[in-house]
Amino acid sequence: MTVRDAAERLKDEIVAWRRQIHANPEVGWHEVATGNLVAAELAKMGIEVTRVAKTGVLGVIRGTAPGKTVALRADMDALPITEANDVPYKSQNPGVMHACGHDGHTAMLLGAAKILSGMRDKLKGTVKLFFQPSEEIGGGALAFIETGALEGVEAILAIHLWPALPSGKVSLVAGPRMASADKLLIKVRGKAGHGSMPHLGVDAILAAAAITMNLQSIVSREVAPLEPAVVTIGRFTGGTTWNITCDEVELEGTTRCFSREIRKDFPATIERIIKSTAASYRAEAELAYLPISPPTINDPLVAKVAAGALTELYGEEAFGDLEKVMGGEDFAYYLERVPGAMVFVGVGNKEKQTDYSLHNERYNLDEDMLPVGAALHAQFALNFLKG
Repeated sequence: MTVRDAAERLKDEIVAWRRQIHANPEVGWHEVATGNLVAAELAKMGIEVTRVAKTGVLGVIRGTAPGKTVALRADMDALPITEANDVPYKSQNPGVMHACGHDGHTAMLLGAAKILSGMRDKLKGTVKLFFQPSEEIGGGALAFIETGALEGVEAILAIHLWPALPSGKVSLVAGPRMASADKLLIKVRGKAGHGSMPHLGVDAILAAAAITMNLQSIVSREVAPLEPAVVTIGRFTGGTTWNITCDEVELEGTTRCFSREIRKDFPATIERIIKSTAASYRAEAELAYLPISPPTINDPLVAKVAAGALTELYGEEAFGDLEKVMGGEDFAYYLERVPGAMVFVGVGNKEKQTDYSLHNERYNLDEDMLPVGAALHAQFALNFLKG
């Protein structure tokens, strides 16, 4: 039986796993029921199971012959969103929803685990299964890495279900695929005073507004025009009432880019601009820069092996075009340590109403694509271990 045939035979089971997880979503570091489900299913398959990284699950499948080690990763956490879909498997946890496809990611990897567990005689080496917690709020990948799970791993693959890509299409290319995603918090301090006598105070709002504008010069004047980058201020909070000069403003925002070098330079550049701008208005500013995830950059060799697996499974017509995206993914932390690739599997289908964007309360996915992801995981592992 081919891997594709095995995945199709498992479709009902994969869909059932996905729906059970979808109906019982859990946010980052609280994936207790999800982790229990995954661990129990892996144990039924005769797969070694270890609970790691608080709520994470590590599965290990050892082939009948020694060889290399490859890892397959899925994320398990949901988002603090109230679901608007009217479906039988609608979220039963008020205010929490799988609006980013992690329920599908987990179900697909369980499907791949079942396929591979039945093909140990064809495995020359070891497959590690990473069921990772807390991707959405960050920290999950690093916690998984700190357990030593990457030890011996020579390649790693992850799949992201993507509504902007049509169902039936898969985007699989080398190079940058998702941007870094870091957070910044700026505090601007001035001096309170009467609004009718602004010269006796130091207006933190004026200084903060100038900082907001001047930060945009980073992308326009300090980053090469051919390098995509974003500096966004998403929260601007300050002031107490209409006739008092504001003494403190908080700004909160994010940076995005596809270059590890640009990301490394962001904190110092931002700090220089905010301090000098604040000083020109007699105010003071300080920066807290919180790294969340690096850029996701696919390794050329791993991408080539994965592309070969996709061609073997579904032919050249399965490949689809998807431009790199400014969204972040903590899978990037694995890629800083081990060659790997992030693959996008399209689930966008207007007729099935699965074309709503990620993190939308109406997000849903085309379940016909779940066997595709399971098969691709499994075929990639088999092919990589063959060398």
